[in-house]
Amino acid sequence: MAFERLLTAPLETPKSFFLFGPRGTGKTTWLKRHLPQAPFINLLQAEFHGPLSADPNRLRTFIPPNHTDWVVIDEVQRVPALLNEVHDLIESSELRFILTGSSARKLRRQGVNLLAGRARTFRMHPLTVMEQQEAFDLRESLLHGHLPARFNDPDPSAYLRDYVQTYLREEVMQEGLVRNIGHFSRFLEVASFSQGQTLNISGVAREAQVSRTVAENYFSILEDLLIAVRLPVFSRRAKRGLVAQNKFYFFDAGVFRAIRPTGPLDSGAEVDGPALETLVLQELRAANDYGDHRYQIHFWRTQGGSEVDFVLYGPRGLLAIEVKRSRHIERKDTRALREFKKDYPPAQCYILYGGTAPLYMDDVTALPIEDALRNLSQLLGSRGAVTSDGQGILP
Repeated sequence: MAFERLLTAPLETPKSFFLFGPRGTGKTTWLKRHLPQAPFINLLQAEFHGPLSADPNRLRTFIPPNHTDWVVIDEVQRVPALLNEVHDLIESSELRFILTGSSARKLRRQGVNLLAGRARTFRMHPLTVMEQQEAFDLRESLLHGHLPARFNDPDPSAYLRDYVQTYLREEVMQEGLVRNIGHFSRFLEVASFSQGQTLNISGVAREAQVSRTVAENYFSILEDLLIAVRLPVFSRRAKRGLVAQNKFYFFDAGVFRAIRPTGPLDSGAEVDGPALETLVLQELRAANDYGDHRYQIHFWRTQGGSEVDFVLYGPRGLLAIEVKRSRHIERKDTRALREFKKDYPPAQCYILYGGTAPLYMDDVTALPIEDALRNLSQLLGSRGAVTSDGQGILP
């Protein structure tokens, strides 16, 4: 099963660019499909990684002498010193480079700023609902997520277990990011219980039997590998006390479920609820990046316990989004959004829920979740939360 990806802007730019995304999101497949003739230097392969690690100057030997167009370097973070050579070739030739990566950690430490102003940055996400079109099945998405390879695997659950084993654990070992893989494996499982929750690092450290410093480092590694994201609380011009902790998510609903241990004492809601929030977040992040909407994604939670799952703030305005599994919405379900709107009157407020018809209550629009996910770009593209003079609602 092949899908047409929404990511098209990079190939239209005259500049070199970085393409970041977690391993398995389809960066290599997309590039080979669109640039089949480009020299392709895959640093996961020994024939490239060995020689270029030993001598980055050899990069030129892998590029045909008369080539004047795109050159792809896949997983560039494996040899960060190549950025010096890329920088020089950009300045001295007509070559344009596409530099893919599934980790920003080494690049941040060893020279990514050398290309500042000379290379844009784009992101690849798991397949979106819009990309899947008629292949989208909400139940399957909640069970197995949206990594492209799972759609063609006869046993997607086994594929996801292998992904966790061979990528998450081996990648951190390969990069020398942790000293004890057993501690890290236990940490991963413990962290999965924090999915969609405000993050108590000390509590995770205690359950994982590691120090708080180690747990914080492990969370940073997950973010560096683009495997997890921490959402900050929306506190701009706050009018009431808010929590200080970030909210934690693994990047894909299927990856989350593959990591999260379950048994007879676990209710379906304990896993399905966070999986649904995760699905919405990964779709929001993809639509935001692919549409270049430039929202910052937050959540909102007061010290009194009112919480809005996702708050999007940017040039187009302010959106507040709640996610509910229920097929029915009552006025009590709009309470947190109504509290948010008291503090931020121009906000557009939505509940994505399991029903089949749009509903309108207290300046809150309830949308069937499947319909909302299929039309997320239009939702994010609305300028309804911008003031009449065209400026953002909050200076």
